[in-house]
Amino acid sequence: MNLFEQQTLRTFRIAFILVSAVFVTGLVGFHFIEGYGFIDSFYMTVLSVSTVGFEVVRPLSPQGKLFVSFLIIFSLGSFAFVGSSIVRFFLDGEFVNKLKTSRVSKRIEKLTDHVIICGYGRNGEQAALELLDHNHPFVIIERRENVISRIQEDPNLLFIQGDATNEEVLRIAGIDRARALIATTPNDADNMFVVMTARSMNNKLTIISRASEIGSDTKLKRAGATNVIMPERMGGQRMARLVTQPDVVEFMEYILLQRNRDVSIHEVHCRKMSAVFHGKTIGDLSLGKITGTTIIGLKNQEGKYIFNPGIDYILKVQDQLFVLGSPEQVRNLNNYLEGKI
Repeated sequence: MNLFEQQTLRTFRIAFILVSAVFVTGLVGFHFIEGYGFIDSFYMTVLSVSTVGFEVVRPLSPQGKLFVSFLIIFSLGSFAFVGSSIVRFFLDGEFVNKLKTSRVSKRIEKLTDHVIICGYGRNGEQAALELLDHNHPFVIIERRENVISRIQEDPNLLFIQGDATNEEVLRIAGIDRARALIATTPNDADNMFVVMTARSMNNKLTIISRASEIGSDTKLKRAGATNVIMPERMGGQRMARLVTQPDVVEFMEYILLQRNRDVSIHEVHCRKMSAVFHGKTIGDLSLGKITGTTIIGLKNQEGKYIFNPGIDYILKVQDQLFVLGSPEQVRNLNNYLEGKI
């Protein structure tokens, strides 16, 4: 249960207790002070609380009049609190936020092959933007109330408020149906717990974790992380290369980080390659001439990387190509390998 749900439940619990206390006080007071039965006591309590001024059961004693005065003051204060709480619940946007959270939960339940982002700091936000650019579904897990408020401003973001190290939170995020998990919290220990918990719940999951301390990358991989990213190390390497190879760095960043995606590097799997292409070389297929893409590397069935493979390389269904081209050219390449064009 998140903080909003806890506050809402506490407010309505207090309101229920106050209303119940008013009626119990009235029933008990009229019974012992005036000797009324249950029905008469209930009737007099309703009259006093509502202040409608209907006829009383019988004239009140001095003690009864004092009790009625006290009951009216007590009830007015109680109902004023209840009314203000209900009005605040609707006018302050709490009810709307509750509806939004409910809708988000239903959308998360329908997700498959999605990514779970644990933590929405600078790294988590950049990961989310990149996934949005590629139209890949994802869920954010964040426990900070102020960050959740910021996430709620974007209707495209699906989120869960909670602790990513908690198995129940990961289960709600659909970890059993997810494709990957990205742990981006600045604390290596937290990322370690997230990785261990996630790996124990889905051993086929691709897990990418952030690491800050030297040596944490090795520990995170032992815990189950598929890859570990160290932003500080990458930042230092980038700054050094901007001195030694500035144009190369800017060119690669243009390809990898551009927002319009006119040309970028894509992964193309050969698992659906048409049978007529089996045993054919890259030169035989004329991939570049027909599709306009440029093969800059590949990963073979042994997991080895081959950069700039020659035209005499024989493609296999287990190969994974890394190609440079526009989205349309990459679609043409996929269709060509599958024998559709």
